[in-house]
Amino acid sequence: MTNIKNQKATKALRQKTLKTTINCSGIALHSGEKVSITLKPAQADTGIIFKRVDIAGKGAEIKATYDNVVETTLCTKIGNKDGVTVATIEHIMAAIAGSAIDNLLVEINGPEMPVMDGSSAPFVFLIECAGIVEQDAPRKAIRIEKPVSVEDTERFAGFQPCEGSIYDFTIDFDNPAVARQEHTVHMGRGVFKDELSRARTFGFLHEVEYMRANGLARGGSLDNAVVVSADGVMNEEGLRFQNEFVRHKILDAVGDISLAGLPIIGRYTGICSGHYLNNQLLHALMANQDAWSIVPMTADDLDAAYTEQRKAAKSA
Repeated sequence: MTNIKNQKATKALRQKTLKTTINCSGIALHSGEKVSITLKPAQADTGIIFKRVDIAGKGAEIKATYDNVVETTLCTKIGNKDGVTVATIEHIMAAIAGSAIDNLLVEINGPEMPVMDGSSAPFVFLIECAGIVEQDAPRKAIRIEKPVSVEDTERFAGFQPCEGSIYDFTIDFDNPAVARQEHTVHMGRGVFKDELSRARTFGFLHEVEYMRANGLARGGSLDNAVVVSADGVMNEEGLRFQNEFVRHKILDAVGDISLAGLPIIGRYTGICSGHYLNNQLLHALMANQDAWSIVPMTADDLDAAYTEQRKAAKSA
């Protein structure tokens, strides 16, 4: 990655990884198979690496980057030149990004991440249990310099320059239980955990029935997804947030956009966007070198987002 620009770093941040190794297991959403994962510390400037421990050799490793995305149907799947893949990575990637982890090895013994409860909260909990340590290397970010966008009929995804990191999303469904929802999140300190991490993936009953008939969503249940029928939300406990649907779409976007390889300083806007358009946005951004630069990430970048988030909360 090129396009590095010099910038005086005030309160420069350092890269982070886990303090210790930690593991868990769960059910894969689409295959229904039980899968185990282990999160391990990684050296500075490693990035996020997925490793299939059920496959021997270096070909089992896949770097979590936008140009390694091989499929975006129903989830984000990454793969390497040897044909090794790991699917449904968006929730753990969101947790990693939301926890400000830069370097991590994710070992997994199958081709699909466990869905857990359908949110990022279990992965955030794992990261917190393992602990986080700073590393002797500066943290860098991609700063948006010019607007970049992609669109497809009624869907849109774009970046605009701004201070801090902002995610702005709109969804619009015919089902009245979901309908039109809009939400904006300023990604400051602790915001991902508090505002987004618990928002669960969702689907409509007729879609779930169709997917199961076609061999998908075998591991899906009301324990790991919000299911909506014509009569409303089917989960007995209801929603975790009044607007849980749009919050989960932002969670997905955080995971997808983290595949840029560095944190983004700028504003992301999604209108009915999904994994495909999010990935296309990263390709469009990287192809336009005038639209971005790599800069040292400072505490001021976090403070700007934190301040705006609190202002927004007070005015709500």
